[in-house]
Amino acid sequence: MVSMDTTRMEALTGMLTVLGMFVLLVLPSAIGIVRDRRIDRQLREAEQENRRTEPAQAQKSSSKPTEPSTATWYAEGRRSKKLVSS
Repeated sequence: MVSMDTTRMEALTGMLTVLGMFVLLVLPSAIGIVRDRRIDRQLREAEQENRRTEPAQAQKSSSKPTEPSTATWYAEGRRSKKLVSS
C-alpha cells in the first residue's frame, strides 16, 4: 500500500512539473496575442473615429512645390550617366 501512494505522488509531481513547464512556454505567446488584439482594436477604433470626423474633407495636394529628396536626385543623376555612357 505504501508503494502505491509513493507512485501516485511521483506521477502527480511529474504531471504538475510538465504542466508548469507548458504554462511557462505558452504564457508569453498568449500575452503577445492578447496585446496584439488590443492594439488592433485601438487602431480600428481610431480609424473609425477619423472617418467620422473628416467625412467631407478630401485629401488636398499642397500648393507648395516640393523639392526632390537627395536620394531621388542622386538616382536620377546615376540614370542619366548610364544612358550617356552606353
